[in-house]
This record gives sequence, C-alpha cells and structure tokens, in this order.
Amino acid sequence: MKKISLFLFLLLLGLAACVDDDGNDPVVGEDLTNIPYDPTPHELTIPPGLPSMDIPADNPLTDEGIELGRRLFYDPILSKDSTISCSSCHKLTSSFNDVVAISPGVGGLLGNRSSMSLINIGFQTKGLFWDGRSPNLEDQALHPVENPLEMAEMWKDVEVKLRRHPDYKKRFRQAFGIDNTLNITKELAAKSIAQFERTLISANSRYDKKKFQLDPNPFLLSDLEVDGQKIYFDDLLGSPGDPVGHCAHCHDGGALYSSEVYRNNAITQVATLNDFPDKGLGGITGNLTDNGMFRSPSLRNIALTPPYMHDGSFQTLEAVIEHYNSGGHYADNVVIGSITQLNLSEYDKQALLAFLHTLTDTTYYDNPAFKNPFQ
Repeated sequence: MKKISLFLFLLLLGLAACVDDDGNDPVVGEDLTNIPYDPTPHELTIPPGLPSMDIPADNPLTDEGIELGRRLFYDPILSKDSTISCSSCHKLTSSFNDVVAISPGVGGLLGNRSSMSLINIGFQTKGLFWDGRSPNLEDQALHPVENPLEMAEMWKDVEVKLRRHPDYKKRFRQAFGIDNTLNITKELAAKSIAQFERTLISANSRYDKKKFQLDPNPFLLSDLEVDGQKIYFDDLLGSPGDPVGHCAHCHDGGALYSSEVYRNNAITQVATLNDFPDKGLGGITGNLTDNGMFRSPSLRNIALTPPYMHDGSFQTLEAVIEHYNSGGHYADNVVIGSITQLNLSEYDKQALLAFLHTLTDTTYYDNPAFKNPFQ
C-alpha cells in the first residue's frame, strides 16, 4: 500500500512539473519531418553604386527564411504582452525608423536613445546600434526582446510561444530544416529576422538617378540642389573660397552616405570626457576617448526620419544644419576640421537642405515584400 501511494505521489508530482508557470499545457516536441524542406535560394538585387553585401556562410538568404523573418519582424508575439513588434519602432514609411525621439516599449516605458533606420542596414560592417555593441544583424536581433524598456520578454518564453504556434512550426521547418519543434530557438529566430533586414535596400533617389545616369532628364536637380551638393562634397567639388559643409567626412557619398565612423558630433556640452550622460561607444569599449561617440547614420532618406541624433534632440533638418554651422560644443575628442564653425549663409543652408532632400527614395514603400504580412 505504501509503495502504491509513493507511486501515485511521484506521478502527480511529475504531472505538475510538466505544466508551465502560466498553468498552460507543456510544450511537447512535435515531429516535423512530414513537412517538405526544400528552401529556395534568394539572390539580392544590388542597385548601382551600392557595394556587395557580406552574407554569413551559416545564414544564407532563402525565400523561406526571409518570409519567416518578415513575419517575426511584424509580429508582437516577441513582446511580453503582445503589444510591441520590431515594426513598432522601425516603420516602413519612415525608412524603417520611428518619428519620435524615444520609442515607447511595453507599458509605455521609454529608453534613452532614438531608434535607427534599418534601410540598407545589411551593408553596415562596423557595428550596429548607436554604440556599435552588436557585430552583426544576427546578434542585433536578439537584444530588443529582453530589453526591459523595449519588448520586456524572455527569449525562453518566446521560444515556447513559437513552438506552440501552428504556423511558425511549419515556417521554421521550411526555412531551416529542423525536424522537431523543440529545435525552434532564439538563434534561428534572429537569423530569420536578419535575413529579412538584409533585403531592406533603398537606392532610387533623385540623386541616385542623376549620379548613375538612371534618368536622362538633365534638370533632375535644381540649381539650388546642385549648390547644396557642392557644399556637401566640398573636398571633391568645391573650389577655394566656396562654402564648405564637411558633411562627407562622416557621411560619405560613395553609396551609403555613412562612413561608418564613430564620432562625438558636439551636441552635448561637458566639462570633461567623463561627464557625458550617455557614453555611447565608450560605454562599450571602456576607453575614455570614446565617451560621447556614436555611429554616423546613413543620410539616405534622412528627410523621412525626424527627430535627429542619438537622443532625438533636433526636431528638424534645419536645426541639425544650424548646429553644425555653429560648430557645436567643443570636447577633447571632437575631430577639429570635421566639426567646426562653417559660417554658411542663409542661402547656403537652404541649398544644403535642398540637396539632402534629393537623397529621399520612397519607392520602397510599394514593395510588397517589405510590408506587414498580417494586414
């Protein structure tokens, strides 16, 4: 009798252990080998002027992986209360950026930095996020989920939700060839999101059309915009005595309009390099001279992504130009020559602003492969 009672006790204890913290049924591994696995390789179309993209050997692009990533990008299932998705802070019509200084996360909590544009993010090779803390997109995609000011979820709980989801079971199998739902992991989820993000390419602005002779119209840029172009590329196009903008030092014109450098852009006034409220790159490297340095973002579609700077402190491009025209706030790690008083006239400032608008490409809005699949 005692042996039977002990057996029943152990059985009940085992059943209780199989129920998760929310009282839901346990996740039991489900065989997926009955679902065909035949992924279709995806060849990116790289527009003129853009470099080749480095695709990791362990995460090749496939149609199935990209589609899975698109769904995860737009699905709030990744957040604690299913209210926040990647697309909440990276909106299609804002160059996959947000239009507020600081994006709200779960419960309306705010972080301390502005979201960054994801357009052409697959070409970035020198660190991601404003402080460069992620070496690649696969690593970057992991961070927002467990950030308490963003999605505020635990990846182990996301994995459970994805393993239970009838559609995602099939899609993970089709994308990665897993043979059991227990093989759905955060690493595979991040890989699929990274695949989708590598397809977010935009290079069809008026300036692209002029530079690469994609449009025969000789008047594609106005005289004002051409003058702004000369100010932007002063070292290449200017003559002695012409107004200079020093823009291309940090935002080159080769293709991305970002030199992928980390600079103190003189927006914060501090007494010493220890006094930056947000240390940026220095918070990652631990180097004093890196404090207050942030990644130079691409200026493609810059007119679509206000407010500006890592903290969203400038509401308009006019305010950004005024800042650089003034020379900003000196600190020991400000690169003299890149950031200095410019003495641009009102016409010069309007010309530079007009040129920046020629970097806008809205044609990607209409690409169905970029849109929310749930709408």
